Amino acid sequence: MSRRSGVLEFAVLGLLRESPMHGYELRKRLNTSLGVFRAFSYGSLYPCLKTLVANGWLIEESGSASQDALAAPLSGRRAKIVYRLTAAGKERFEELLSHTGPDAWEDEHFGVRFAFFGQTSRDVRMRVLEGRRSRLEERLDKMRAAMARTRERLDDYTLELQRHGMESVEREVRWLNELIESERAGRDRRDGTAGQDRTTERDEDRPPQQDQSEDADGPPRHQGGSRPDPSDDTAK
Repeated sequence: MSRRSGVLEFAVLGLLRESPMHGYELRKRLNTSLGVFRAFSYGSLYPCLKTLVANGWLIEESGSASQDALAAPLSGRRAKIVYRLTAAGKERFEELLSHTGPDAWEDEHFGVRFAFFGQTSRDVRMRVLEGRRSRLEERLDKMRAAMARTRERLDDYTLELQRHGMESVEREVRWLNELIESERAGRDRRDGTAGQDRTTERDEDRPPQQDQSEDADGPPRHQGGSRPDPSDDTAK
C-alpha cells in the first residue's frame, strides 16, 4: 500500500468511526475537514472503500432514508450506498492510531493524524508531536545551510521565497513547542491528581488516631500534633 493510500485509509476509517456515511458525504468531509484531500476524487476514494469492504473493515448498506427510498423508483437511480464501520474496522483504526513511526510526522500524514488527536492517547500524541518537531528542526537546519551556501548567487525574489519557507517552518516549530508543553502540563496535572487520590486512599485506610485521655497535668494532648493535609504529599 502506498503512503498516500495509507493516509486515505486512516482518514476514511476515522470519519466512519464517528457515523456511517455514503460516498458523497464522505468525500465532502474529507475535503472540508481534512484539507489534504481537496485534490482527491471519486476515482481515488471508491477503490479505497472497496478495499476496506473486502478486508472486512466496512460493510455496505442501502440508504435507509425515506427520501432515498421514494426518489430511487422515480428517478431510476439506485439508492445511495451507506458505508458502516465494522468491529474489525474499529480495531484496525485503533491499531493505526497507535502507530508513531516516521510516516506519522511527515507533511501529508501529520495533518490527518492531528485531526484525530481527540481519539488518540496522550502518550501517542506526545510521540507524534515530538517526532514532527524533530523532523522540522532537521529541515530547518538544511534550509539554513542551503541559504548560507547560495545566498550570494540568488536574486532578491528567490531569496525572499526561501526566507518565507523558513519562516513557515519556524512558526510550525513554535506551534509544536506550545502543544508539547500543553500536553506535558496536562500530564503533570493528571499525575498530580492521581498522587493526591492515592494519598487520600492511604489516609482513609489508616485507623484514626485517638486522643489521649485527660491526665492530671492538664487538657488532652493530640498524638503527633495536627493531621497534615493529604494534598501536601502531592507537592513532593
